[in-house]
Amino acid sequence: MKINRNGALASVSAIAALTLVTACGGGGSEQAVSGEGSTAQQKAMEHFSQVLTDNSDIVLDYTGSGSGDGIKKFIAGDVDFAGSDSALKDDEVTDATARCNGNAPWHLPLVVGPVAVAYNLDGVEDLKLNSSVIAQIFNGKITTWNDPKIAALNPGVSLPTTDIVPVYRSDSSGTTDNFQRFLENAAPADWPYEHSKEFAPKGVGSGASKSTGVGDTVKKTPGSITYVEWGFATENDLGVAQIDFGAGPVTLNAESAGNALESLAFADPASKDLVVDTDALFASKAPGAYPLLLTPYSIVCSAGYEDEATSQTLKDAFTAVLNDGQAGLEEIGYVPVPDAFKTKLQGTIDSLSGGSGNA
Repeated sequence: MKINRNGALASVSAIAALTLVTACGGGGSEQAVSGEGSTAQQKAMEHFSQVLTDNSDIVLDYTGSGSGDGIKKFIAGDVDFAGSDSALKDDEVTDATARCNGNAPWHLPLVVGPVAVAYNLDGVEDLKLNSSVIAQIFNGKITTWNDPKIAALNPGVSLPTTDIVPVYRSDSSGTTDNFQRFLENAAPADWPYEHSKEFAPKGVGSGASKSTGVGDTVKKTPGSITYVEWGFATENDLGVAQIDFGAGPVTLNAESAGNALESLAFADPASKDLVVDTDALFASKAPGAYPLLLTPYSIVCSAGYEDEATSQTLKDAFTAVLNDGQAGLEEIGYVPVPDAFKTKLQGTIDSLSGGSGNA
């Protein structure tokens, strides 16, 4: 079963189901490696699937169910890797270590996905917002599009009196976690919540499940606004706000996202567990940079899979993704992993162990 970037099999693309299958060992038997989680990397996974189909014997199959569900399935041993837009929490690390037979889970950021603040507002094509105003919109403090705080950022623009309808992820979402973490860093006076995979404000706006759901809802709802991965915003022909992060309005494009990646660093540079320092990234105010970025992870066992061939299959697949799969990502709303980090990523991939001993 193959998936191409354009969704050659609509039924498969619709549920974003992916499975890694490859011929392993001298006998040529097939081994399946399954993944589940983040819908933010769904389009990237479809792209990676086509790259693997074109360049190897590996077929990639991934279920886009949301980061929270993917982590639960990984910990339960139902899948071999989880897709998550945010790193495992301490209790999840403990549970994942047990699932990996006492070995550490590792985070592999194989793609970068900008988050768009996307809107449906007839007649307004070049909306400008800043972090404070975005926080107040999603906190229910700014409720109409002609609010003076929005008008001050958009001189000369005729803003309607339309009510604002914030649309948030109703499922357990790593995108929500990162969006709220961004607001926590960038607008602490206007966002009094701790980040989590659940949307914090109560009684504000309307919820929709998964990235496809929020994109579809905003497309159908005049006056609405959401946070969603760039590719889903463009797919639905939504307006994408320019955001002033502190050095003037920045348009979301590959260049501005790339500028922000200059601030990208790992939380523990000496570790093979490649968790990104998102607080430092979100705090960036560099001119021309768009730091509201996701670094979606593929979370794997560093060692300890019941079938030792699973680690080798993952190594082969992720090596191909890192080297052959980065080209073409910009066309579907992502940003390639910076060259400066490829060597580090490849080192972690190469260190995945098929044995049961600690890695």
